[in-house]
Amino acid sequence: MGAQLAAAAVHQSIQDARREQQQLVPRYIKTLNKEEGAIRLVGGDAEYEGNIEVLHNNKWGAVCDDEWDAAEGGIVCRQLGFLGLRRYTHSGYFGPARRRYWMDNLYCEGHEQELTDCHFEGWGINDCEPSEAAGVICYPPTDAATWSAPAALEDDRLLPKYPIHPGSRLYVRLRGGRSRSEGRVEVRIDGQRWGSICADGWSMLEANVVCRQLDLGYAREAFQTDYFGGANISRPTLSGTECYGNETELADCLHHNHLRGIVSCHGNRQHVAAVICDYRSPDLVVDYYEIEQTAHLEDRPMLLMQCAMEENCVSSEAYQIQRDSPNWRYHTRRLLKFTAAAINAGNTDFRPFKEKSQWEWHMCHMHYHSMEVFATFDIFDLDGRKVAQGHKASFCLEDSSCLPGVARKYSCANFGDQGISVNCSDVYLYNLDCQWVDITELPRGSYILKIAINPEFKVAEMSYDNNAAICDLLYAENYARVDNCRLARP
Repeated sequence: MGAQLAAAAVHQSIQDARREQQQLVPRYIKTLNKEEGAIRLVGGDAEYEGNIEVLHNNKWGAVCDDEWDAAEGGIVCRQLGFLGLRRYTHSGYFGPARRRYWMDNLYCEGHEQELTDCHFEGWGINDCEPSEAAGVICYPPTDAATWSAPAALEDDRLLPKYPIHPGSRLYVRLRGGRSRSEGRVEVRIDGQRWGSICADGWSMLEANVVCRQLDLGYAREAFQTDYFGGANISRPTLSGTECYGNETELADCLHHNHLRGIVSCHGNRQHVAAVICDYRSPDLVVDYYEIEQTAHLEDRPMLLMQCAMEENCVSSEAYQIQRDSPNWRYHTRRLLKFTAAAINAGNTDFRPFKEKSQWEWHMCHMHYHSMEVFATFDIFDLDGRKVAQGHKASFCLEDSSCLPGVARKYSCANFGDQGISVNCSDVYLYNLDCQWVDITELPRGSYILKIAINPEFKVAEMSYDNNAAICDLLYAENYARVDNCRLARP
């Protein structure tokens, strides 16, 4: 992909290079004039990288990384006039958000001219922490005098990452906490001095490995903070730490090459990796048998989907019909519907990370929603390209059914406490609004259906390897069949 973008950037003449630079001018003018919807990158070491900020009501605000992927990142780079997207980033890769969040749960088709043309929750509506800032690394503009392909970037964060050399030993400890199970993470390589870990991109996946290595159970929280000290106490020893989550030691994860002394952090404060460990943790498992048994097609009039459309639960083509046709209510959408259920097989309750005072009332459903992104529904072609996805805006969590002898504790009704008890399931029946993927424009054929729960690892779990069901999908003229499901990670 990167090679294709680089090749596309080659200029055929000096005029092409100058024309490209001229295209950057109106982009910067919009930012300088503080026009509504302008965007900028902050926190990076160069103009083509950083966390994204967007201008609304003459105030800059951050963009949350919920559902952030290459489609949205590509629009940012294009809007700023760069050559394309090299990488999109999550988890405050360029440091925590410095301002309030303006945008959350962005969904772009990829053809939009500006980020504000995409669907999102609404200005200022979010459930995001400072560590969830979305960012990008774009291909930089080429020099008009050379009109050649961009040289390899010297940004150390783009260098390859490696595990710690087998001949070296990585020691890990926690310091600065109120108990032995919490604190900033410090590491020592062989006989060198102890140092902290740069927290750019630090997430639950890395925190879980630390807790496992120290025999402290599972990660309950992953922080990018100097609350436990470290910013002015110990110098960072590692940066670019990236774990799959099932490693037994932090040394098995990927890091920037410590032998070259590469340790890169954005800013001097709040860039210290920290964790809180706990021996108790939930563990959600997708019930993929329920998906196989309930999947079916329904052709539904848009008249009956007005509530769902308010929550962006249909594809963008439906909204275009709503704008252009006075008879849009009588158009139909083809929906792949299914029941999704998740059982808590852990040793403690699964609880939403938002405080109860932050839950949102949904008039359509007549109850409060405690999580904006609890599940995602995606369809991929056989080459791995996403071709359709569900857009369920938010969720309530309750004990829909429990094993014999287990009492139901959580309920969505009457502003009750929400969660999923141990040995209980939260079941979203196929007849609920947004419990579908809009496939109206999808050609008939064979595809892959992926249903994922807790897909952004916002809530701690024992393991994320059973949080998704990946199934074969056959879409025919008058029916759809989902089978051969297997468990995977989001």
